[in-house]
Amino acid sequence: MTGPAFATVAADGRPLRMLVVGAGSMGRAWLRALTAASDVVLAGIVDLDPLAARAAAVEAGVPDLPTGTDLASVAAATEADAVIDVTVPAAHLPVTLQALDLGLPVLGEKPVAATLAEALRLVAATELSGRLFMVSQSRRYNRQLAHFRRLAGRLGALGILTTEFFRGPHFGGFRDAMAHPLLLDMAIHPFDSARYLLDAEPVSVYCQEYNPAWSWYAGDAATTAIFEFTDGIRYVYTGSWCSTGMETSWNGSWRLSGEHGTARWSGDDPAELEATGGPAAGGPAAGVPDAEVPEPDADPELPPELRMPSPGEGIDGSLAEFTHALRTGTVPMGEVHENVLSLAMVEAAVLSATADRRVLLDDVLETAHREAVTTAGEAVGARLRSWSSVRAALTPLRRETPGNVCDTD
Repeated sequence: MTGPAFATVAADGRPLRMLVVGAGSMGRAWLRALTAASDVVLAGIVDLDPLAARAAAVEAGVPDLPTGTDLASVAAATEADAVIDVTVPAAHLPVTLQALDLGLPVLGEKPVAATLAEALRLVAATELSGRLFMVSQSRRYNRQLAHFRRLAGRLGALGILTTEFFRGPHFGGFRDAMAHPLLLDMAIHPFDSARYLLDAEPVSVYCQEYNPAWSWYAGDAATTAIFEFTDGIRYVYTGSWCSTGMETSWNGSWRLSGEHGTARWSGDDPAELEATGGPAAGGPAAGVPDAEVPEPDADPELPPELRMPSPGEGIDGSLAEFTHALRTGTVPMGEVHENVLSLAMVEAAVLSATADRRVLLDDVLETAHREAVTTAGEAVGARLRSWSSVRAALTPLRRETPGNVCDTD
């Protein structure tokens, strides 16, 4: 689908006024990103705890910043242009719905919503509002990941992508009590990155969860999931939250095998390619040794959407692309239609592990769609019912302008 075009904001180039909803630790990280950016203005902070909002403003160095507990009143008082939602996942649905109803575009922290059904309601609400809703999958904004995708393009037909993730963090708090701590709290990052790297979409998954005897988590802290993607590609994720010693990068350790060779990425170091002949040996960077393939922002042959600015990684990259999208109408990475399938991968993996069977992503999407129709209001429900299929409705909006904020030319 092409979907309705979203409205641009402040095309005259003035700084965009942004509200942050949520004054927790991640909210404060966003406050730092906003105060450091040159083309946005932190307009206010909203939090259910007024003291937390005020303390966050003081910590951000703007003690006189407007704060409050009600989004609508703070938005009106500050003439905000957009909302950054850094609330807990359970609050993503009501906060985003309210912001869209106020005519405000939203940049939300992952996951898009607490459940896939809620995520589909937000897709439909976004279509009705004509406003942008972008999800910050901030780990996509990684120069090394973009370089890895660059090398993947030299491998010809792709066969299998693997991620190994082994860490032993003692978080304490809610994660220790979760039923599916690794899948629900962490796996969406590599699942989303896999979609980005493969430029393909998930079809099915078979997943098993387990909890080692020494685990300090109440729920299963380790998992292996085998996804089938379009074009027959397989993606295998193996991870553990309770594995100490020789820990992997927080980004995981990656390997991609294709018809013309293999690419690897440690998660912390530049990706590497071993070509075994064919186009990979002399592809887009013909004549350049693999070790000398340019970094993404320096490679003139790299498609514009893969070029990363500097600085522009992590949430800084998300903020920059959101701002650029609002000014130009260019569809960003993480636009809600494009993002929902990353959450669908998580829900499908949990269902597979619980039921001990292979699960089709389309079945999960259709089940969530039925729930969304039942729980949505009249207008959103009608929009949901108008979809010919969920998969078709989630086809990303077409980029109306070449490239995005990652352009460097």
